[in-house]
Amino acid sequence: MKRISLLLASVLLAAVIAAAAATAHSGAPPARSALFHTVELRRTHLGKILVTASGYTLFAFSKDSRNSDACAKIGGCLEAWPIKEVQGKPSGGSGVKGSLLSTLKLSKGRTQVVYAGHPLYVYSGENAPGQTEYVGAKQFGGTWYALNAAGQLVK
Repeated sequence: MKRISLLLASVLLAAVIAAAAATAHSGAPPARSALFHTVELRRTHLGKILVTASGYTLFAFSKDSRNSDACAKIGGCLEAWPIKEVQGKPSGGSGVKGSLLSTLKLSKGRTQVVYAGHPLYVYSGENAPGQTEYVGAKQFGGTWYALNAAGQLVK
């Protein structure tokens, strides 16, 4: 009986760890989301840029217009560049201007975080927090940039 309980506990722990890792990479809020801000500001070699609570770079798409997600209308775009999704109101860490944070309603009830009018995305190809190699990437007919605390594009 102890072996079965131990085995079940091990399987459950492995599932929780795997789910947490997948959630952190996808840009979705972690299980302890109440303890984290939606958007953080971190120092990189590009200067201070917006990142997720897990430290993944947040991107703006040059084809988006103010408060409008163009990526959602391009086949395959959201698979490569998932939205920074939020439930409720987004919040910002130190240095992030709360007055520049808002949301955008997408189809299927999804809510995307917007900063200074720029819908925010993460890149599905990032495999570790702090990566900035994809800033300036050209995909889906536009360019992907980071943002600074003032809401300006970082190239």
